[in-house]
Amino acid sequence: MGEIDCRNFETKAVHGESGFESRTGAISYPIYQSSTFRHEGLNKGTGYDYSRTGNPTRDEVEKTVAALENGRACLAYSSGMAAISSVLTIFKGGDHIIVSDDLYGGTYRIFEEIYEHYGIEVTYTDTTSTENIEKELRENTKAIYLETPTNPLMKITDIREVSKLAKEHNTLLIVDNTFMTPYYQKPLELGADIVLHSGTKYLCGHNDALAGFVILNDERLIEKLRFIQNSVGAVLAPFDSWLILRGIKTLHIRLDRQQENAIKIANFLKKHKKITKVLYPGLEEHVGHDILKSEASGFGAMISFYVDSKETVEKVLESVKVIIFAESLGGVESLITYPYTQTHADIPDDIRKRLGVTDKLLRFSVGIENVDDLIKDLDKALQA
Repeated sequence: MGEIDCRNFETKAVHGESGFESRTGAISYPIYQSSTFRHEGLNKGTGYDYSRTGNPTRDEVEKTVAALENGRACLAYSSGMAAISSVLTIFKGGDHIIVSDDLYGGTYRIFEEIYEHYGIEVTYTDTTSTENIEKELRENTKAIYLETPTNPLMKITDIREVSKLAKEHNTLLIVDNTFMTPYYQKPLELGADIVLHSGTKYLCGHNDALAGFVILNDERLIEKLRFIQNSVGAVLAPFDSWLILRGIKTLHIRLDRQQENAIKIANFLKKHKKITKVLYPGLEEHVGHDILKSEASGFGAMISFYVDSKETVEKVLESVKVIIFAESLGGVESLITYPYTQTHADIPDDIRKRLGVTDKLLRFSVGIENVDDLIKDLDKALQA
């Protein structure tokens, strides 16, 4: 059938790149669970040789995610961290990267404990201020790496403004779009060069697969990253590719419900006597609310909030019943996480405290459950 002739996100998400498998007409794109492919003779192939290099199911999910981000190409990896690592391999010793100071602990770990050993220099700064970024630019600065909203403090960076600065200095702009997904935010259209996703999260949506994606437009970078992807081999397996394809079909429906729930929960938390501060970009008073509103079509479903004491943290995590105390985010189930000892444990304590990742902070990934049940569960846990 070829590419679906439509521009609307929802239809692209439901039908994927192909709409159906052309050979059999299968509506659910087949899982090509094969490591190798037969040749009819010398120089007579099907376009597939070995699944590390290319697999039909992985090709379908790559083309689908590229279409959703309005990118020229997408590369699929075995995890979000594998995707980030692949991108970082395009840099060499002596290169300098400016990075959001508030970011996922695993990303901080890979910068500090892996790529530092290869001589890549990293400066962390508050990227919500373009002036801060400009101050950190050097002759050897090769990239600016953003999370927006950041994890877990929900800080918002103006992608358009940073992209202008990056282009002026011939610097790549890399944006982790995991929290927002291409349904709400398209960084390539805002000027980014490379977009990253932990596909494990919202793209999958069911907490049953690990995946990572890199989306980009520049042919030179595409060729370089494809070579790295094939050479290193941390590729997305056929079955996981199929799980992500299945999850993407309902991405827009899930996110709309999750965001609707998140807005109600954020407003409930604002009024609770044991909550000292709520961080949710959908609240008008949230710093960066207007920037995100101008660059995205939604605010997402991630909430972070501070409670009045560490004792309250412990009571909440031990008392929630509907909400699950677990790491990760973006699934249909609501998950609550303690960044201080979980997702951000690898960040030094002094940096965590300076940023505000304290022992009173909780991160909440809002699911698709009935919002009244979620609020009731939170209220009971806070009163425990």
